[in-house]
Amino acid sequence: MSNKFCPQCASALVECVINSEIRKACPLAECGFVQWNNPTPVVAIIVELPEGVVMAHNVSWPQEFFSIITGFLEAGEDPAECAVRETKEELNLGCSSCSLVGVYPFEQQNQVIIAYHVAAFGEIKLNQELDAFRVVPVDRLKPWNMGTGLAVAEWLAQQR
Repeated sequence: MSNKFCPQCASALVECVINSEIRKACPLAECGFVQWNNPTPVVAIIVELPEGVVMAHNVSWPQEFFSIITGFLEAGEDPAECAVRETKEELNLGCSSCSLVGVYPFEQQNQVIIAYHVAAFGEIKLNQELDAFRVVPVDRLKPWNMGTGLAVAEWLAQQR
């Protein structure tokens, strides 16, 4: 997200070069605010049930798009704990194991994705963010070439 005004003093931000990168910064030397535009950490979860991997549809997505579960990392939260929390919040499933798959850039959304695989149990009950799900057998799971799809591809390669 890019601000137009300094959140500290309300001056209009200006573009300048800092550490060889174009940044927006407050023009007032006494303020010193720099908008670094760091990526947001997002946890992605490959939720596996005995029948396969859960793919869910977010209410705000195009009708045909399903993906693995994702959620924003809370301040001070361990990413693995976030994976377990999001699995419970979004699908109402418990986790018997949780392991790191990898970390991936998602420049289109200015995010860094920290991906986990969880072995889950229970009965799926979707929260208000999701309106549909599919359980895809692992041998029929097809990764996509960006974002969380990179994690799915790496996890599938690890399974072989």
